Amino acid sequence: MRIIQILLLSLIAGAIGMGLGSMMTVVFGGKSDRIISIFLAFAGGVMLSIVFCDLLPESIIHSNMFITLGGLIIGILIIMALNKVVDNLSKSKNLHGSFAEYFHENEVLLKKRNMLRSGLIMLFAIALHNIPEGLAMGAAGYHDMTFGIAIAIIIALHNIPEGMAISAPLLAGGIAPIKVIGLTIMVGSTTIFGSILGVLIGGVSVYALSVSFALAGGAMLYVVFSEILPHCIVNSNDRIPTYFVLIGIVVGMLFSGLFH
Repeated sequence: MRIIQILLLSLIAGAIGMGLGSMMTVVFGGKSDRIISIFLAFAGGVMLSIVFCDLLPESIIHSNMFITLGGLIIGILIIMALNKVVDNLSKSKNLHGSFAEYFHENEVLLKKRNMLRSGLIMLFAIALHNIPEGLAMGAAGYHDMTFGIAIAIIIALHNIPEGMAISAPLLAGGIAPIKVIGLTIMVGSTTIFGSILGVLIGGVSVYALSVSFALAGGAMLYVVFSEILPHCIVNSNDRIPTYFVLIGIVVGMLFSGLFH
């Protein structure tokens, strides 16, 4: 019964969170770039708080620092490898060959075809990135349902800006709004695969549970520093995203405190 609850929880957190983000982008339209940057910065802060206040401490409690560190590194390497897959599918060695190219991404993607391509790449990338989020929910819920609910709420909040980030280029690429929302919800639903993995690994032993927490933490750290924060830099010329990263960390810590 608990396993069904965990899977349902992860599905709701992924699909509804990203679906809401997609709907917001459809409503805000051309004004979404600035909003996406702010929400992504907030989401990045929330994810950092999840990693350092919840996932890694829980991992250490169930094993030791060395096992946690090993799981953390493996989690980072897994997402690095998945990103390499995305790069290969995009037919480019790197999505951005230089910092200058990355920083002026919005100018490069003004053409409709390039916007569509960018949106499809991001669609696939975020589908992969949702797996470690599901892993965190599955492992947390298997260990403690209250802890799992806390992680699910925070990840649902985090998925809102991800849904916006996917939807903006797809809309600009000419895909109908209703189809964009549907695609985004489908991508959000991939959290359930990670959740199944989290339940399976977490149920093997306390050491396996520890590793699953550390894996999810490493994957999330890579996503924050390699994807979310650089995107915020691209879409902002001031310190506003920095403030929202800090606000996100504080809010994440508050949620963590309420559910412990």
